[in-house]
Amino acid sequence: MNLYDFKVDQINGESFDLSALKGKKVMVVNTASECGLTPQYEQLQELFEGSSRDEFMIIGFPSNDFGAQEPGANDEVASFCQKNYGVTFPMMSKIAVKGSEQHPLYSWLLEESQNNGGAEEVAWNFHKFLIDEEGNFVKEIHPKTLPNAKEITDWING
Repeated sequence: MNLYDFKVDQINGESFDLSALKGKKVMVVNTASECGLTPQYEQLQELFEGSSRDEFMIIGFPSNDFGAQEPGANDEVASFCQKNYGVTFPMMSKIAVKGSEQHPLYSWLLEESQNNGGAEEVAWNFHKFLIDEEGNFVKEIHPKTLPNAKEITDWING
């Protein structure tokens, strides 16, 4: 399995086949609007704007799994992201990233992470997962690591 085996729903409810991202490096990140880490949206947007659409993509997955910090409906999340941070990178519908309702994409990401010596579960909001141009898991990045950290920018530009 790899990233391209999954289909998800965009924040507007339309289906999105992740195989459309073939040939691009991808950062998958779970997000929340009422978290101390929420200002990371700003760095995520800067990273997105500063990268080629042909080479790199960020996919945000709102989740209410940590401290109920994403209580809004999809339209409220979309409005918040646009109004407060000018988010233009793709945002998907709210999902569970842990527990019995965990989305299959996150089950795969965490299995790959664990198999590669990384996290066994999502630590908190803004946990990042890096995927290569072939759809394969590369690395997971702790939530407190900023999106514009050198290890991330070096990977994008490498």
